[in-house]
Amino acid sequence: MVRRPESPARHRRFAGLARWALAPFQALARPLAQLSTTRLNLRLGLAADSLTAAALILAAIADGGLRWPWALLAVLLGLGVFSFIEYAAHRWLFHGRHTGPFKRGHAHHHRNPLGYDALPFFLPPLLMGALAGLLMLALPADYALLLAGMVAAGYAAYGIGHLLMHVHPFKSSLARRWVAFHDEHHRHADTNFGVTSGLWDVILGTRHRPRPH
Repeated sequence: MVRRPESPARHRRFAGLARWALAPFQALARPLAQLSTTRLNLRLGLAADSLTAAALILAAIADGGLRWPWALLAVLLGLGVFSFIEYAAHRWLFHGRHTGPFKRGHAHHHRNPLGYDALPFFLPPLLMGALAGLLMLALPADYALLLAGMVAAGYAAYGIGHLLMHVHPFKSSLARRWVAFHDEHHRHADTNFGVTSGLWDVILGTRHRPRPH
């Protein structure tokens, strides 16, 4: 059976429908992009991320059903899950080939590391709340809240740590090595995607290795 080619008129109708459907999102994209580069958004984001983590963890404790071996496992699992999310987002979203505004926004950070680039302050708390809700479908509420809270705590630590890396002159040799690891990413953008930890760079082979002279 021979497939009939699509007519230009039909193609134009579909293209017009797609533009119409995407128009509200495109209208929001510009103000959100502008918000994402402001000092106010950065400060609100750091505060909101920390408060979200604290609220989720305190809600888990207040529920009263946590038992320490399982609670410890949830804490470690939450931090481990976040460390991979951080690596994956940085490598495949912010440095991806076809990730649009995420890649452009992160490229701006590479050009100006002292800028105020950050996600809109309200977005991470919404995502963490959604994560907690999804986890409650599979886990008891207190452990779901604790697990989501530790992911949120990892994200808050990432935000604060990343900011300090670029603005604070550390004296500790350990902290200097931590900052140097991230500095190598700014010089070699296809390596050292981890920020709070280089664990996944070691596991997945993206840790920067200086070329022998």
